Amino acid sequence: MTMSELPFDPKASFSHLPVLLDAVISGLDAAQGGLFVDATAGGAGHSRAILAASPSVRLIATDRDLHAVEVARERLSEFGERARVAHARFSEIGSVLDETGNAEVDGILADLGVSSFQLDTAERGMSFRHQGPLDMRMDTSRGETALELIERLDQDELADVIYELGEERRSRRVARCIKQQLAEGTLNDTIELRRAIVRAVGPRRMGGIDPATRTFQALRIAVNSELKEVSALLELARTRLRPGGLLAIISFHSLEDRIVKREFQNRALWEPLTKKPIIASEDEQAQNPRSRSAKLRIARRKSPEEGGDA
Repeated sequence: MTMSELPFDPKASFSHLPVLLDAVISGLDAAQGGLFVDATAGGAGHSRAILAASPSVRLIATDRDLHAVEVARERLSEFGERARVAHARFSEIGSVLDETGNAEVDGILADLGVSSFQLDTAERGMSFRHQGPLDMRMDTSRGETALELIERLDQDELADVIYELGEERRSRRVARCIKQQLAEGTLNDTIELRRAIVRAVGPRRMGGIDPATRTFQALRIAVNSELKEVSALLELARTRLRPGGLLAIISFHSLEDRIVKREFQNRALWEPLTKKPIIASEDEQAQNPRSRSAKLRIARRKSPEEGGDA
């Protein structure tokens, strides 16, 4: 079954176009078969293409979003026992591998960041474009919400989060205005959070982005411990990817990409296969605007004979 022959899925409950699909399948060498982990199952677009690349491919797809897990299970059911889907964060994938009796895998893929479905679902509270609760959790079954995070941190701690994870230079003013609105009882949803941010920085778009973008990004990353989870994924790859196995990571902002780039600079363990990150073509960017900021890096884990001891 080729990618063009994959059956059309009429369900739109989880709309998420897989970015850099051909580059991912080629980079993982999926046509050669083997056992792969798709650590971000999402709408199962990458997972389905990996499985379709060869009848000898087996796949473990994981996601921290319970809705994504349900969707992936349905969309991968056509592949029968070749596909397994589990609810897990990056830091929990090792346990999933243990449960399935797999010590090592041949390839790992992660499409980092937030999905279009999560952004477009107002109840998730991840976007200032939709009125919703201050939640922002990818896994709504556990963990503290964005509002609980804001309530727990003092003003200086909140400013540090906004500066470090959102790269917002006016973080002190933003944190002060957020805390003021919280004290006034007017921080109840995403629209009111955006209003607090605009009070601090003004309504003018900076560099083409909405003034609330960086703060929303920072809070989402903090709520979901995204950078810690990326580090956990890289630790998984060091210990559970077989020698010669391939790791492909798609990042969407500089903080994630910096961590991955730094990891691949460990030439005792990794052979980078992408001197520069692969980016989407103009055609793909036109069809899928989300792909404009995507960067794909791929590396091969070296064998012990090459100096690739973990």
